[in-house]
Amino acid sequence: MTTPFDGYEVEARLRPSAEAYRFDLDQALASMVALEAQVPADAYTASILGTERVGNGVVVGPGGLVLTMAYLITEAEEVTLTRNDGRRVPAHVLGLDVRSGLGLVQALEPLDLPVMTIGSAKDLDVGAPVIAAGAGGRAHAVAGKVLARMPFAGYWEYLLDDAIITGPAHPHWSGAALIGPKGDLVGLGSLTLEGRDQNGDAKPINMFVPAELLPPILDELARGRSPHPPRPWLGIFAQEMENHVVIVGISPKGPAARAELRAGDLILAVDGMPVSDLAEFYDRMWSLGDAGVSVPLKILREGDAFELEVRSMDRASLLKKRRLN
Repeated sequence: MTTPFDGYEVEARLRPSAEAYRFDLDQALASMVALEAQVPADAYTASILGTERVGNGVVVGPGGLVLTMAYLITEAEEVTLTRNDGRRVPAHVLGLDVRSGLGLVQALEPLDLPVMTIGSAKDLDVGAPVIAAGAGGRAHAVAGKVLARMPFAGYWEYLLDDAIITGPAHPHWSGAALIGPKGDLVGLGSLTLEGRDQNGDAKPINMFVPAELLPPILDELARGRSPHPPRPWLGIFAQEMENHVVIVGISPKGPAARAELRAGDLILAVDGMPVSDLAEFYDRMWSLGDAGVSVPLKILREGDAFELEVRSMDRASLLKKRRLN
């Protein structure tokens, strides 16, 4: 019998040993499930994130409430959860939070799995021992440590104030649980990044979303409601380059596409305030108000500077409406 976590085994030397922890390691790992999501081909995110998405989830509430990354389940019509023993259970999407990147799904049949306690990463210092755990038990868990705590600005109009960077990297990081020294959930796996070892050689590392972002929004997500007013969204993919914000792509049907912004344009200022990195760009755009507000930009294109206003929108308005199974 094949499972969604086949092929993602962790090297034996990197796996956690039960004797090294004061909590029940196998009990904690039993809270993990593999997650498969099917997205229709005509969905807005299909061309960006694919129509078949595979990751992990962690049971965080009774009755089969499962936490995962929002990008795995955005516009999903079918969701399937797989326990460590291979049993598959259908599920449906409950809610998504664009700000944190977290999402919730609900199992439609009993999972009969332990609930992992939601903890906090606030006191998780650099060097602290952690476990990055995907579905599949010990063979799919990495014993690692915290490498850094830092802000993270994503090219897709996303900003995390206090990301957790860990290593060694987990081979199946999406939705993986970051388990702290007490055996509780302190983060959820979002990305793989490129780090450098002591010799300067490239090595993969992981970024986790802090778990304490979940409790304040959990009830709203569980009810299928957006926990925050929608922020202004332009549909820009941008990167930092030599103290400048440069557009590297434009999302189709988004405000930036309608305003005829182009890849290669530099964003010099927002509402008259200069911006030199993605965090400044996002903070100043979001400070203007909720989605729908006009965003004044100063653009540099092929040596010519000009100003224009782009009317923002709620990115969720482009997504297919979720349908309960």
